[in-house]
Amino acid sequence: MHTFETAAELHAQVRAWKLQGLRVGFVPTMGNLHAGHFALIDLAKTRADRVVASVFVNPTQFGPNEDFARYPRTLAADAEGLATHGCDALFAPSVDQMYPYGAGREVTVRVPGITTILDGAHRPGHFDGVATVVARLFNMVQPDVAVFGRKDYQQLQVISYLVRDLAFPIEIVGAPTTRASDGLALSSRNQYLSEAERAIAPEIYRTLFGMRVAIRSRQPLDAIEASATQRLEKAGFQVDYAAILRADLGTPDPGEHDRLVGLVAARLGTTRLIDNMALD
Repeated sequence: MHTFETAAELHAQVRAWKLQGLRVGFVPTMGNLHAGHFALIDLAKTRADRVVASVFVNPTQFGPNEDFARYPRTLAADAEGLATHGCDALFAPSVDQMYPYGAGREVTVRVPGITTILDGAHRPGHFDGVATVVARLFNMVQPDVAVFGRKDYQQLQVISYLVRDLAFPIEIVGAPTTRASDGLALSSRNQYLSEAERAIAPEIYRTLFGMRVAIRSRQPLDAIEASATQRLEKAGFQVDYAAILRADLGTPDPGEHDRLVGLVAARLGTTRLIDNMALD
């Protein structure tokens, strides 16, 4: 596996691959990789001849009271895992490489509408940082296909909007959420959970499944959302939202029950967890 720290070096390799007629896949990450990330690599390999993964903890998508400083940096272990899973290139840029004028003075990409709800409402500016860094990575890597996990459902929709609106010639693929045996969605933040909190955490998955059952019985959407919130609070969560939206994150009509998705964000102690589930 090749490792690159500059966009120029990476681009030279990608250009050489493309001159050979090879299709290039891309999986952007913030590192501290786990089985969910490696599943994205595995999926990308089925869609491309060569796969590039990036590891970059992006400062512009963290709020002032969020965990940027303590976000785990495990580059050596990440590189070993990527190589084991057949990744062809690792791009590990510095902040200066990504933001030559400095974080805080960067040109910002802002996706309207769907970035102001859900996580966008609870983490102001978060999706501006996501859209900005992904647009930069797309320009640096110039992939043919990019794979994102469906666990971060709103992020996937934001990136899909970005690619379509800015005419990036990139196919966006959403990968199924990788889960532990008890249903908890795999996340780098799960390691912050205490043993007691880890035992409670799968209640998010069970709550989403309960929302699916309620949708099938045609219960009112606002009642399902309220019941899900109460269930999570009773289990010990502080709930940011338990929402039902259309697949494109539009607001469903009161009697609408098809092509909907349930989305949850809730805190256990200091750890914020997110998950979602198709409800039809």
